[in-house]
Amino acid sequence: MNQSTPTLLYIDDDDALARLVDRGLTRRGYRVVHAASGEEGLERIRRAGAQGSIEDSIDVVALDQYMPGLDGLETLEQIMAIPDAPPVVFVTASQDSSIAVTALKAGAADYLVKDVHGDFIPLLHVAADGALRQAELQRAREEAEAEIHASRDRYAALAAERELLLREVNHRVGNSLQIIASLLHLQASSAAQDEVKAALTNAMGRVAAVAQVHRRLYTSQDLKSVVLNQYLDSLLEDLRRSAEGNRMSRLTLKAEPIEIDPDRAVAVGIIVNELVMNAVKYAYPDGAGPIHVELISRGDDLQLSISDDGVGDNVKADPRSTGMGQRIVAAMASKLDATVERDPAHSGTRIVLKFGRVPAVPGKTSTAAAS
Repeated sequence: MNQSTPTLLYIDDDDALARLVDRGLTRRGYRVVHAASGEEGLERIRRAGAQGSIEDSIDVVALDQYMPGLDGLETLEQIMAIPDAPPVVFVTASQDSSIAVTALKAGAADYLVKDVHGDFIPLLHVAADGALRQAELQRAREEAEAEIHASRDRYAALAAERELLLREVNHRVGNSLQIIASLLHLQASSAAQDEVKAALTNAMGRVAAVAQVHRRLYTSQDLKSVVLNQYLDSLLEDLRRSAEGNRMSRLTLKAEPIEIDPDRAVAVGIIVNELVMNAVKYAYPDGAGPIHVELISRGDDLQLSISDDGVGDNVKADPRSTGMGQRIVAAMASKLDATVERDPAHSGTRIVLKFGRVPAVPGKTSTAAAS
């Protein structure tokens, strides 16, 4: 709209009344353009839209009802079909309120009754000003909505790009860690000394526990969580393929499909790796035996247990042990804010960890006592 001098298109076959409107609205700051028929008015509006110049622009339309050819309602219908059509004030000499209702439903911004002496011109001025303000508000609302939609689209594109990058990072990290685990496996397989083989196997399991989380995140639809039963199943399969795999033929898993965040999944995986390897080394001095990993939910808390049917507390501590596994379990349990207890009623060894699905509230103290 031309802010200094808005243009009103007055569509009416009454030339004398059109001159009165021209004089009356010009004094009130409008430029008035007259069209003597609906067809001429439509052509003028279409031309203004096509050329787009300020001189040819139409800011608001005053449309008479009774004209030869297209009447006001028919003309209004065609104006509303024009893209970015100006607002229309419907003008008629009829007192029939049904015409007003029909015009407003068809899209007219306002409606008023005219007289042959031009006494309605002040009302037309008010109606035209109101229609222009209404059109401005509508344009501002549409622009704001368009900006909101554009912002949402940009945010969605950025979020999709971020997710793609995170998947790629997890994929690369997982692959790199898997290569390291494979190298440790090869080194452990070729090691001649049992303590070197065991140390390398333990290291391989720790690396594999982290690698499996990144692999899960790369293939998951949700980058913010890991499904523990699937994760632990893959982790235990890695352990079965390790240098100590022949002693894990009876390694079993019973776990519910519980989702937790990736950092906590890493801690769970490392604890499982340490306690399983501890059972492999100490539970069955004469060979292999069953080792069970179980994960269940108890309301908002989770319970993880690693058990065997071996010699239990009757085994003597290995003098070559450095206690590294115990320290790692204690550190990961602290990360989970978990309690770690030995089940005294179990005939072999059963270690039970209890922790929340989500991180504990800061400041809460935890109890962690590794076996």
